[in-house]
Amino acid sequence: MDIGIIGAGHIGGSLTRRLTAAGHTVFIANSRGPDTLADIAEETGAKAVTARETAQSGEIVIVTIPQNRIPDLPKDLFNGVDSSVVLVGTGNYYPRQRDGKIAGIEEGLAESQWVEKQLGKPVVKAFNNINWKNLLNDGKPAGTPGRIALPVSGNDANAKAKLIRIIDEIGFDAVDAGNLSESWRQQPDTPVYGTNLDLEGVRRALSEASPMRKPEWLAE
Repeated sequence: MDIGIIGAGHIGGSLTRRLTAAGHTVFIANSRGPDTLADIAEETGAKAVTARETAQSGEIVIVTIPQNRIPDLPKDLFNGVDSSVVLVGTGNYYPRQRDGKIAGIEEGLAESQWVEKQLGKPVVKAFNNINWKNLLNDGKPAGTPGRIALPVSGNDANAKAKLIRIIDEIGFDAVDAGNLSESWRQQPDTPVYGTNLDLEGVRRALSEASPMRKPEWLAE
């Protein structure tokens, strides 16, 4: 499968390594240009291209940049992209640690609902609750006891199913976590965030999540 990745940080780099190792063709882009991605392209065989080329190249396109940089992407980045392309957002809102105040999220939108509005395309939320080191190093074959599971939220069942197959290929189980409006269940400081739970653990953690943000997870 052709997979685009916009963002070459820890999560983007880890996904590039996992996905190319699984036999997929990865197109990777960052804000500094393809020339700055020569090392990871040489290491993995990924194709270093521009963000616009990446958006047009994948059957799945993963946007993995800081939440406060989402509005910096070109407004027409996904114009003409086929509706069958699965657009994945991995981001988290860290208002005090990094992002500052994002009004729409502060006013009650789930983080990925806000991303969807910025990008103008349906979004599936995944890979946001796992540390990049675990993503890179801790994939296991299907059926391994204690295999880490990842929640996947979105409104399109077919898009989620396609992404869940990819997640399985790179060594993780996945749980359909419901519609994007329910994706607050996997946001930072919820029971599933950063806990590396198995399938049953993820299902339980999602059911125990609260939509109320603690004060430290709101902008000052």
